[in-house]
Amino acid sequence: MKKILIIALVILVAAGLVAFMYFHSASGYTKVLTAKLVKQDLATVVSGTGQIKPKTYMNVGATSFGRITHFFVKEGDMVKKGQTVATIENVQQEANVAGQEAAIAAAKTDIASYIAAERTAEANVEHAKADLEQKRLDWERAQGLYQAGIMAKQDFDAKKAAYDTDVASLAQAVAQLNQAKAQTDSMRGHLQTQVASLRVNQDLLNKTIAVAPFDGIVTNMPIREGETVVEGIQNAEGSTLMTLADMSVITAEVKVDETDIVNIQIGQPADVTVDALPGKVFKGHVTLVGDQALLRSTGVATSQSTTGTEEAKDFKVVVTLDTPSNDLRPGLSTTAKITTAHKSNVLSLPIQALTMHTPEADTAKGGVQAASISSSQASKTPEQGVYVVDKDAKGKLRAKFVPVTTGITGATDIEVLSGLTEGQEIVIGPFKTLRGLKSGALVKRDTEKPVTTGSGATS
Repeated sequence: MKKILIIALVILVAAGLVAFMYFHSASGYTKVLTAKLVKQDLATVVSGTGQIKPKTYMNVGATSFGRITHFFVKEGDMVKKGQTVATIENVQQEANVAGQEAAIAAAKTDIASYIAAERTAEANVEHAKADLEQKRLDWERAQGLYQAGIMAKQDFDAKKAAYDTDVASLAQAVAQLNQAKAQTDSMRGHLQTQVASLRVNQDLLNKTIAVAPFDGIVTNMPIREGETVVEGIQNAEGSTLMTLADMSVITAEVKVDETDIVNIQIGQPADVTVDALPGKVFKGHVTLVGDQALLRSTGVATSQSTTGTEEAKDFKVVVTLDTPSNDLRPGLSTTAKITTAHKSNVLSLPIQALTMHTPEADTAKGGVQAASISSSQASKTPEQGVYVVDKDAKGKLRAKFVPVTTGITGATDIEVLSGLTEGQEIVIGPFKTLRGLKSGALVKRDTEKPVTTGSGATS
């Protein structure tokens, strides 16, 4: 039993010595997380949320009064341009068209009969011309014989009368031909009137048949089969049969915070994700940047708002997808990540490593020194920079504040324009330690907390 107690006592003493040596060696040091500066690609991304919308969509409205007799499509169906999508009762319109077609057929028959009469009249004219020519020859011979005293006066007068009769017959035949042509032309005019009336009636019939104006998808059908619809008149809207969306060009209409809108320009690339299609990313580009601020609470443009309440505002941004997908539907919730700036192979550091530092804070370490600092020194503007880890003359690690100039900001890292070089080790945390860290302070790498940054963290 005594041996066990002695062994336990020895172990406790040894443990105590080890702990004493550890804490003694660590006294005066500040544990920090560090990382080394590396070069990488950086991109500034602005996010906005909204919904999927087709670039072109329209309401197919009723163009005739009546009852819906049949719908040929349902919501979600794909339709082709010219495809019949619905019909409205059209008994009267069909009857008018049929009657007009019958009238046109009758008019065509009449024209055919008048043309036949023309042909008969033309034949009569030719026959009269031939008879007249014969009577003219007989009359000319009769004149010679009568002058020679060979033909009796009675026979001479008969030849003259026959000739005059044929002249009148030819004139009558020509008049009949002209009358037949006039009747044909008149009937042709009536036919054109009937054709025009048919176009009117056919148009009224066509208005009872709703067709798709373009290739698209049916997104909304507010009316049921059997309900009565009306056409729009003047300022009164007519009934809407359905809404069609052209999904050949799809956009993501999102809202972007007012603080980010100044960085967005037309043509910038964007990655679009849809909540209903996890794991899929659609490439696109900005095609419209709104110039009207929208109230975040109501979505109403500030120019239309009557309240003077100050609140957060958004701007509309439209991203057109480069490659549309059949899986997309209007109204799906979406998020667009727009790349507003991009640089390749630039020196960067983790954003959390940046801190604000007042130079006087390091020099005022004694009461006398602190009292000697003038008010003008104390009011100096703090500098932006990072703490660089370096060894002093004795080989100890110290944190030295170095002012830096930064450029574009990525998701977790920020570009370094000046003040640092690649491979330098900097302090990146913890946050509370960074806030109270002084330039020249002894530091020790924290090996207990893993560091995960995009800049090659070290422990």
